[in-house]
Amino acid sequence: MVETQPGALLDIALVHYPVFNRRREVIGSAVTNLDIHDIARTARTYGVRRYYLVTPYDDQQTLVAELLAHWLEGRGGQLNPARKEALELVRVVPDLAALYDRVRTARQQRPLVLATSARKQPLTKDFGVVRQGLAGGQPALILLGTAWGLAPEALAEVDAFLPPIELGGDYNHLPVRAAAAIILDRLLAR
Repeated sequence: MVETQPGALLDIALVHYPVFNRRREVIGSAVTNLDIHDIARTARTYGVRRYYLVTPYDDQQTLVAELLAHWLEGRGGQLNPARKEALELVRVVPDLAALYDRVRTARQQRPLVLATSARKQPLTKDFGVVRQGLAGGQPALILLGTAWGLAPEALAEVDAFLPPIELGGDYNHLPVRAAAAIILDRLLAR
């Protein structure tokens, strides 16, 4: 398959472990139904190749599998084919090592791995630079953090951060599904 759209060169992952809680302790966060649906719909709208959920917890993996079965094989997909189409992008992986292995195998190369943060970070790549890379054929993988952000263990293979989404105010705590939509728009809107 020849990938011609920049979105087809992009994979995104919603990381539920390892992330921080409000006390900066490393935890695993719960998968939420809204994040699965809304980020999948946004990813499909922008032509993203795959949307991964990273969770090591069997009960969370089972929950996602049951939800996806309803929409992909059950009545949900019959009643709402557009939702089914979006949820076909979703894959669950137990950890970041499995994520990187799957993406490298699918791409037959290592993608540019980008992390997100609500705070400014060293080694940041501007949205325009990443956009140009995608347009030039460079595959990328974006890690979206849950809870209070990605823990250091999640950053071992990260090449750079995307800039934080800032509007100049003193409040900057977007829901991850809103941040995902803004990031995809900044990278992929025509």
